[in-house]
Amino acid sequence: MQVARTTRTWLRAAVVCGALLASAALSLPAAQRASARPYPPAPSSSAPAPPAAQAPPADPAKPTKPAKPTKPTKPAKPKKAKPAAPAVPAPSATADPASLPDLLTQLQSLYQQTESATESYNKAKETADQERAKAEALDAQLAAQRTKVVAGRDRAGLLARQLYRSGGMSPYLSMLNGETPQDFFGGLHIAQRAVGHQEDVVAGLTADEQRLTALNAQAQRALDAAQVAQNSQAAQKTQVETHLRQVEALLAGLSGVQISELQALEQQGTDKAQQEFLDSKALGTGSALRAPSKTGDRAIAYAYQQLGKPYVWGAQGPGSFDCSGLTSQAWAHAGVPIPRTAEEQWARLPRVPLSLLRPGDLVVYFPGATHVALYIGNGLVIQAPHTGAVVTISPIAVNPILGAVRPDLGAQPLTDYKPRPVPSKTDRPEPLG
Repeated sequence: MQVARTTRTWLRAAVVCGALLASAALSLPAAQRASARPYPPAPSSSAPAPPAAQAPPADPAKPTKPAKPTKPTKPAKPKKAKPAAPAVPAPSATADPASLPDLLTQLQSLYQQTESATESYNKAKETADQERAKAEALDAQLAAQRTKVVAGRDRAGLLARQLYRSGGMSPYLSMLNGETPQDFFGGLHIAQRAVGHQEDVVAGLTADEQRLTALNAQAQRALDAAQVAQNSQAAQKTQVETHLRQVEALLAGLSGVQISELQALEQQGTDKAQQEFLDSKALGTGSALRAPSKTGDRAIAYAYQQLGKPYVWGAQGPGSFDCSGLTSQAWAHAGVPIPRTAEEQWARLPRVPLSLLRPGDLVVYFPGATHVALYIGNGLVIQAPHTGAVVTISPIAVNPILGAVRPDLGAQPLTDYKPRPVPSKTDRPEPLG
């Protein structure tokens, strides 16, 4: 009886499992069609699915576990095929001419951010170099002072030993040896004065050593802080360059016609800004007749020699430049050292109004003084624009002007100045690399 009961139980379970498998097989095509859609189906199209889902409730609760074999339908999840979707916006964005102004704005913004980070990096590097030089100078002074201290202590020890040998002898024995009381006490006084003087020297040298040690520690702390700042700025610049590469990659995906349209759009904006600037008479009257000083003319000559060389962040020649690297080197070669960064050039050099601007002056751009160019007259500047570009001649209003500075304030202008010829537009490199 027990065997028969077990057999019937097994047959009943087999029948139930068979029914479930059949039901699952019948609903499989519908499930596959539903899962093949990239988005959830509308309520009307999902009507066939409920019967398959409602089949299990007709059976006991425990037998529903065999329904798990229906899981093979899960591999049909094509929702992961969505990576093909992001490829759609990119081509449409590059192909749509209406997106070119937005792309140009984004590109120019990233160029400005990159140059701002570059100038901050340059400033941190300059500070680190200065602190490093200070630390090295202090180390040299400290070594010299230590040598003096050692020599002074040796001399003090020698005098102490001589004093001990002479001062430790009884006055009576000294006089028996032929010394008079006057000779003995005179020698003792001289020895004591020598020792006192040597102690003063040693004390002074020790104080100097302590002072130099403290200064060296301060310089090292400043150097460490500058290095941390430099690393931070370098990391910030790396992040900006990452975004810049993304935009340039998008730019590289444009066709030749679209590149030409983008360049034309940029040129239109520059021409408009330049015309508005000239119409405002910001340069004052007689600007075309102004001449540079002798040193200013040498700075212009150096800048002309760099035309066509690539922009490289942090570079200051001779093969490549960034904006402040070009201006600082131009004036350094003219014999007037100026600060390394655009921000420091704006902060530390004498400012002049644009109405008195003359060739050789530096034009500073953007509210944060993050870009600088060398004025060459007739409303033009020589600049190292941005990554991907080269040293070129540009309209003065190519960027928003903050102001101008003159490295040689007080120097008289040349009386027989002849402006250098400006290359034609066909000879100038395009601003977009």
